[in-house]
Amino acid sequence: MTDRVATPAAAAAAAGHTRPLSLFLIFLRLGLTSFGGPIAHLGYFRTEFVGRRKWFDDAAYADLVALCQFLPGPASSQVGIAIGLTRGGLAGAVAAWCGFTLPSAVLMILFAYGVTVAGGAQASGWLFGLKAMAVAVVAMALWQMATTLCRTATTISLALAAAVLVLLWPAAAGGMAVGQVVAIVGGAAAGRLLLPADPGAGGGGFRVPIGRWLATAALVVFVAALAGLPLLAWVSGDDLIAKIAGFYRAGALIFGGGHVVLPLLQAVVVPPGWVGQDAFLAGYGAAQALPGPLLAFSAYLGTTMAAGLGGVLGGVIALLAIYAPSFLLVIGLMPAWSRLRAAPEVRTSLAGVSAAVVGLLLAALYDPVFTATVHEPEHLAFVLVAFALVAVWKLPPWLVAPLAATGGWLAFDVL
Repeated sequence: MTDRVATPAAAAAAAGHTRPLSLFLIFLRLGLTSFGGPIAHLGYFRTEFVGRRKWFDDAAYADLVALCQFLPGPASSQVGIAIGLTRGGLAGAVAAWCGFTLPSAVLMILFAYGVTVAGGAQASGWLFGLKAMAVAVVAMALWQMATTLCRTATTISLALAAAVLVLLWPAAAGGMAVGQVVAIVGGAAAGRLLLPADPGAGGGGFRVPIGRWLATAALVVFVAALAGLPLLAWVSGDDLIAKIAGFYRAGALIFGGGHVVLPLLQAVVVPPGWVGQDAFLAGYGAAQALPGPLLAFSAYLGTTMAAGLGGVLGGVIALLAIYAPSFLLVIGLMPAWSRLRAAPEVRTSLAGVSAAVVGLLLAALYDPVFTATVHEPEHLAFVLVAFALVAVWKLPPWLVAPLAATGGWLAFDVL
C-alpha cells in the first residue's frame, strides 16, 4: 500500500519513477559541487529538483524540507534521502544518499590517512590552523542558531540551562554523553510546559511511496537500536558495538543543524581515548572545506580510531552507524507527517529541544573547542583572524580552511 500526503499539484509534480543509478549520478554531482553547508544544500536541491527537473512544486518541496527539519538528524541529507525515496523507493533513497555522501566521505578518509602520514595531530602548525578554523566556524554557527532558535527570554534561559547542565554533569554519572541526552529530553519537556502553543502551518504535500507497515517497522527498529545497542555493548563488553552505539546515538540526537554533531561526537570518541582531542578538532576543521554533508566527518573519525575500529572499514562503519537513524526516521515518519505538523504540542516540544541544542553547542564551544585550541595570546589572535574571515568577510569555508592551515604552518612551524 502506498500512502500519500499531497495536493493535486504536488502529486502531479512528484509523479514518475527514477532509476536508482540515475539518482546516484544526480546526487553524486550535487555531492561534488554543493559547498556552503546544509542551508546552501537545500538551495542546490531546490534548483535541481524544483527548478530544473520539476519533480516537485515549491509547496511540496517546502513540506519535504519542513519534515526533515522537524526530525533529528542532518536536514539536507535527509531531504536527499526523502527525494530518493519518493522517486525510487528504498533503492532510490540509498542511491541518493550514496551519491551525495560519497565524495566528502572519501576525502575525509584520505585526510585521516594524510594526518597519519604527517605524523599525527600533535604540534603541527597546519593542524593548529584547522583547529582555529573549527573555533571560528562553531562560534559562527552558535551565533546563527541562537539568533534563530532563541528569540525569547524563555528559550535563551533553556539554552543557558542546557549549557550549564552539560558542563557540570559529573563524570561519575556518565559524563558529557549522558548529560547531553538529559539536556535534550529536559528541553523537550520544558518546551511543552513553558512555551506558547504553536498552531503549526500547512504544507504542499508530497508522495509517500511506502506502506504504513514498513513505516512502523522502521520506527520500531529506530527505538530498539537506540535503547538496545548501548545495552548490548554493556552486556557483551565489545568495544566495536560500543563504538557503533555511540555513532548511532549521535546521529539520533542531532537537532538544530549539522554543527550540533560536534559535541555529540566529541562525547563519544574523545573521553574513551578512541580519537585524540587535537585530531578530532583538526578533522572537524578540514570537514568545513569540503562539499556535501558535514556528517562525513564521522568517516574520518572511524578511520583514525584506535583498537577495534579503524582504517577504511572503520570509516564506512562509522558513516553507516551515524546515518542509520536518518533512514529509519524518514521512512518511519513520512506517512504521519501531515498529522505531526498540525500538533501544537509536538512543535513546542521541538522548540524546547532546539533551544537546548543551542546550549549544547555553547558548552562545546568552550570545552573542548576553545580550551583545546587556545593556550597562548597568539593562539587567540589566530582564532580571531579566522573568525573575521568567516563571520565578517564572509569567505567560504572551502577557502578559509586552506588559508588557516597555511597560516598556521607559517606562524608556528616556519617563523
